[in-house]
Formats: sequence, C-alpha cells, structure tokens
Amino acid sequence: MNDEKRIKSVAIVGAGAAGAITVVAFKTENYFERIRVFERRETPGGTWIFDSDPKPDLKVQPGKLPPDIDPPLEIPNELPQVTAPNRRERFSKTPIYNSLTTNVPDIAMCFSDRRFAYGPFAPHYVPRQYVESYFSFHGTDSLLSLNTTVEDVSKLKPTSKSKLERWKLTLRRYDPSRHVDIWWQEEFDAVVLANGHYSVPYVPQVKGLEEYIAKFPGRVQHSKYYRSPLPYASQKVLIIGNSASGHDLTAELVSAASLPVYQSRRTKSRWDGDEPPPGIAWKPIIKEYIPDTGRIIFEDGTHLDDIDTVIYCTGYKVSYPFWNSGANGGPLFDYANGKLVDNYWHTFIRGHPTLGVVGLPRVLTFRSFEYQAVALARLFSGRNAVPLPPVEEQERWERERLEKTKRERRKFHDIDWETGETFEWLEGFFKIAGLGTLKGEGRIPPALTEEMIWAIEHIRKYPEPGKGKDEDGKESDTITSAEDDQTGGQNGGWVLVERQHKDLLAFI
Repeated sequence: MNDEKRIKSVAIVGAGAAGAITVVAFKTENYFERIRVFERRETPGGTWIFDSDPKPDLKVQPGKLPPDIDPPLEIPNELPQVTAPNRRERFSKTPIYNSLTTNVPDIAMCFSDRRFAYGPFAPHYVPRQYVESYFSFHGTDSLLSLNTTVEDVSKLKPTSKSKLERWKLTLRRYDPSRHVDIWWQEEFDAVVLANGHYSVPYVPQVKGLEEYIAKFPGRVQHSKYYRSPLPYASQKVLIIGNSASGHDLTAELVSAASLPVYQSRRTKSRWDGDEPPPGIAWKPIIKEYIPDTGRIIFEDGTHLDDIDTVIYCTGYKVSYPFWNSGANGGPLFDYANGKLVDNYWHTFIRGHPTLGVVGLPRVLTFRSFEYQAVALARLFSGRNAVPLPPVEEQERWERERLEKTKRERRKFHDIDWETGETFEWLEGFFKIAGLGTLKGEGRIPPALTEEMIWAIEHIRKYPEPGKGKDEDGKESDTITSAEDDQTGGQNGGWVLVERQHKDLLAFI
C-alpha cells in the first residue's frame, strides 16, 4: 500500500466489550504502528462496571435528547492545559443493579477464544471481570489510557504527506492525586467508536410530566439509578416499560413494595401470559400527569393516586458528545430516524473511510462485536478480502433499510434473528475479512456453530408462555425448566424451551 494512504495509528474510544475485542483485532493484525484505547472510567468493563451509588446531580428531563443534556465540554483555548476538575454530569455511571444477570447464553455472548467462567446466564460481575481480564489475556492492557475522556474528535484535512482523512482527538484525564484535569491532543490516522449506548437515559415526554416532576422532586426516576428493592419498602410503585429491565424491576419490587406493583405497558411482552403474576397489576400507557393532585391518568381512563415512586424503564439514547459536527461536516447520529448518519452495515460511515463504529446494533452481544472489529481491522490494514461496495450501493442499502424498518415499525439498528437478517449481517463481515496472513496474522471471524444457534433458540433466562405438552400429552402453557425453583432467572434459574419463537433476540 502507498505510504501516503496507509493507516498507521488507530484510536479506539471505550474499553467495554466492544473496545476489548476491537483492540485485540487490530493488534492481532500485526500491521499498525500505534494503537490506543481511551476509557473514561478507572477500569475496563464498560456497561458492566457496577456503581453502588449511581445518583446523579441531574433530575429527569422528559423528552430531552443527548445533544441537550450531554453536550460537549468547553475546551481550553490553549493545549496542553491543566484546569480545575469537571463537575458537570457526564453520565459515566452504569445502569447495573444488584441482581442483574446476563440474558444471552454465554456460548453466544462471549468472544470466540475465551468462555465465561459461569453460564449459561451469569451475574453482572462475571462479564465485567471477563472484559477486564480479556485485556490482560491478550496483552492489550498496555494500550489502555484509563480515566481519560475523549472530549473532541475532529477531522484533519489531508496533507502532502498523507492523502487519508486523519483525526485530532482532544483528551482529558482526571488526576486524583492533584485533583485536576489534564488536557492535551493527539492525532491518529483512524478512529473506532466503541463507547456503548447505555449511558444517557431517556424519558419520553408526557402531558404534565415536567410539572409533576417539579411538584414532587425525586418521585420520578429512571431505571439507570435503581440498585435494589430495599429503598422502595412499603411504597406504592409504578414501573413504566416492559423490556428486560422493566420485567426485572417489576418482579423484584414485589418482595418489598406495597402490593400490587403497577406496570405500565404499551404492548404485551414475549414473557407475559394472559394475566399478570401475583403482586403485579398491569396498566396501559400514561395519558397525563396531574401535578395539582398527583393523579396519574392512563389511556383507558383509569387512574392512580398517591404513587410514591415512578420508575421509567424506557431505555437510553446514543450519545457522541465528542463528535465535532462543525469540523466533521455534520452530526454523526440522526435522532429523528434513530440511526448513524450515512452508515453502511451499521459499522462503516460514508464520507469518513477511516472511521468505524462497533457495538451499536441490538443483536448478539458480545459476539457480534467480534465480527465488526475483525472486518474493520482488515479493512484499515488494506488486507480485506473484498472491498466495501460502491457509494451508490451503500446509499441504496441505507435508504432501503430505513424504509423497511419504518414500514415494519422497527428500529434501524435492530437486527432480526428469525428472518435470517442476523446471519446475512454477520456473513457480510465474514466476506470482508476473509483469511489472515499465511503467518497467522489477523483474526478470522468465528463460525456461527449449530451448538450456538441451538443455545440462542432454546435457552431462555425467563419462562415464556406458549403451547406445549404436559406429562399426559395435553396442550399446556408450561415449558421445560432447567431449575427446580422455576424462577426463570430471577434467582439464578433458566429455562429450556421446546420450540422456537419469533423475534428471538427481543430479550436483549
């Protein structure tokens, strides 16, 4: 490759699971001269780091998006620079609660060269330790810069020495011994964003909610800051949402809160039966909050009074506060359509050939990160087996996918299993990467084995209602349990289903 077009240095943003496999993929390529991983926390682990006291200084802000509540910091005029430490909320704490376990079978969640120490579903500290040890196992811990926040990523213009688009990163490291922030800049030929998307909580706008929050400070919370049911003892609690966190928190609060625990659901989840479990009452979505009285009115006209706590389990929004839209020709994320701007295959960005994104789609976590990382490493080293398609084809893919997902009322970066979409997506990375060198340089995307496919389709963290056969051969809503306590994951149990289900990755 012409030296003017060769990528020699790579910056990786984030040291969670996506960052861990990305740095290994790039190091194994044995091609790049400088690789750095920048992580704002004190240890690798990303989302799986447990913060026992996550309380922020920021109140719930309904309808607000990351550009509003997670804007970039003001950068000092001259760098390097030492300043007073930042005190603004940066959403660095994680959403891990005490009882959280993984909900993807370990054979499909771990990377191909190293299994979890426990499975099929593991307590939250297992993946955290797994990610941390993955750096030391592969000798990439020396490439880590911890306590270092990437505050700005700006494109540099090509020069006579380099025909490639290069990047300038503005970095901030907190020094606890001096209680100061140290600012400086570094330049790289390429950047991979692996910073996750479970940081900035989202609460939808509802009529009267802002006034309700002002009238009753602390009453409305987001599940990101939940840790255990104990603080809610004897309280009248309303949960908003029925995804994995909504399901977990509702079931867990039955042991402590005043019964019933109310759960507001837009639609029935895959693990819901026809009637709510004991101690739980289902409600439709909220129509309006009445601040004067504290009443909460639902779409069906029913209402609740005297609620002590409302917990929103409504997810997160992707945040790239470091992305310099002015220098880079526009924003990186389109919040109106819920997608990366000008993206191809959920990983590559048109117009920025030296930029990659790992870990954004809702699909097989962590395993899918490995396919993305290997393909990017091979592409940036110039050893890819096949090139990316022409720009026109990439544009057509994005346009058609947006139309398709809107028509099907799906999110752009949600990748289906049932339709074969996941297989097609992973196969694309497999083709791009091809093989490594004869000397063994470069990882190869792992095979999606029959054993792994079987585990994904049959091992469940939660029991799921559905027609099966009981011991007498009659139709039944039961399923085979792998634990005598029948807890379906609430107390470490899990279940083995006898049939496949539509949307098999809905639990992620």
